[in-house]
Amino acid sequence: MTTTSEPANYDRTAPADRRRSGGVTAWASNYVDERTGVSYVVREFGRKIFPDHWSFMLGEVCLYSFVIILITGSFLTFFFQASMAEVVYNGSYTPLKGLEMSSAMQSALNISFEIRGGLLIRQVHHWTALLFVAAIGLHMLRIFFTGAFQKPREINWMIGFVLFILAMAEGFTGYSLPDDLLSGNGLRIIAGMVEGIPFIGSWILWLLFGGEFPGTSIVGRLYTLHILLLPAAVLALIALHLVFVVTQKHTQYAGPGRTNENVIGYPILPVYAAKAGGFFFIVFGVVMLMGTFFTINPIWVYGPYDPSPVSAGTQPDWYIGFADGALRLTPGWLGGPGGVPLEFVLFNTTYSLNILIPVVVLGLFLLTVFIYPFIEAWVTGDKREHHIADRPRNMPTRTAIGAAGVTFYAVLWAAASSDLIATHFKTSIESAITILQFLLFLGPVLAFFVTKRICLALQKKDRQIVLHGFESGRIVRLPGGEYIEVHEPVDVYERWKLVSYTDYEPLMVRPNAAGRIPVTERARAAVSRFFFEDRIEPVTSSELEVAHHH
Repeated sequence: MTTTSEPANYDRTAPADRRRSGGVTAWASNYVDERTGVSYVVREFGRKIFPDHWSFMLGEVCLYSFVIILITGSFLTFFFQASMAEVVYNGSYTPLKGLEMSSAMQSALNISFEIRGGLLIRQVHHWTALLFVAAIGLHMLRIFFTGAFQKPREINWMIGFVLFILAMAEGFTGYSLPDDLLSGNGLRIIAGMVEGIPFIGSWILWLLFGGEFPGTSIVGRLYTLHILLLPAAVLALIALHLVFVVTQKHTQYAGPGRTNENVIGYPILPVYAAKAGGFFFIVFGVVMLMGTFFTINPIWVYGPYDPSPVSAGTQPDWYIGFADGALRLTPGWLGGPGGVPLEFVLFNTTYSLNILIPVVVLGLFLLTVFIYPFIEAWVTGDKREHHIADRPRNMPTRTAIGAAGVTFYAVLWAAASSDLIATHFKTSIESAITILQFLLFLGPVLAFFVTKRICLALQKKDRQIVLHGFESGRIVRLPGGEYIEVHEPVDVYERWKLVSYTDYEPLMVRPNAAGRIPVTERARAAVSRFFFEDRIEPVTSSELEVAHHH
């Protein structure tokens, strides 16, 4: 009879399937997998290839910032009191002792001065919220200028845009919770905008504030939005966004071997997961350093809300600045004082056009950004899938539109600091506002024209490089005495990147089945001409042959 040796950790009392699997850990893994099929999900997810480029890290910064916000926010919820009940402050910050304030303000001060590590966590939370919004904005700009919103990613663009709006709402609700001077003035502006809406404005104000401003319920309701409803919506959309990223092919920049069908990069497991984990701790470390060394939102300096001491320098967080700037740039009169007023009473209802106009303009601006993928697809008539990112110079009109939109946003953003601009440059506030009003209309037009010319010039340069090579810096004297500079030809991969892009042409106006040309088709053709009439055609094969022969 033969005997077999048993492993030292062999357990005769364990179930047979656990003994065969090689230990408790493996048995538990098999147990879970047999009931959930999680190994298939992990295997399929882990084999996904993601391209390796620094600009793709912007999306990761968004995700990691949100995780840090959840961690630090969970700590703060244990100590914050979302109540507007009046109390007398008797904490350790001497300048405010004996001052009446809300329970929300008092608890925010206690977090800053009484709770160990509270000020650090509070500042990290605020800095990370700013980073979250900034990273989403930069990520969307990268997607826009490279055309990564094209089919099949139109829905993902819309999800990202809604995330941007929710992130701003999340930041504003959190910024308003301490009930200090700055947040109170921000809520006063919101209350005025809501009241400016005809017919339903007063009802919405009472719904939000629980009465006339400042009401009795606004902090509690903002708190519910800030820690429950908005984070849940953001988390759901981030999950949906990641599902689309995994199920669809990731965009990548043009290069050797990179086509619409072939993604060049690294698998998620183990390479990308390890890199992502390290990058998370880098982001965490950076915001911890920012929270340690840089003060943000020092509510103890401003004190509790009081409408009387508002002074120059009272600005909202940067991402809300464009809305504040739009209100500041809207005049109260057309043609100056004594002209046509933008506020009037009709049938016992007050219409404040100086509030409605900026609200409508900003709404149209945001709506245009939201549906832009469908606008461009309608203009180009392109129904193909796109997985290679465009070079911004090869789509000059789109790049120019993006530059104009950024300029429009930047002027509105700068207008939110019109009082600081006036005080720093020692000019009147009226002069600063007038200059910004002109820039609001002329700036985007100038940015569009200059950007488009630059893109076309860069395309011409690329064309010259492909046909004649790049300058080597070597000067050679010919036998006849002529001096020329030697040009080096570009390699095949660089040439492919410079010439391989889609050359869109203006759409032709075609009659329908009834032999008529609808108005929509005429409009589409006109917009198409605007997009693609000024263009530089890519180098053709015959031109390359002639250039090489020369």
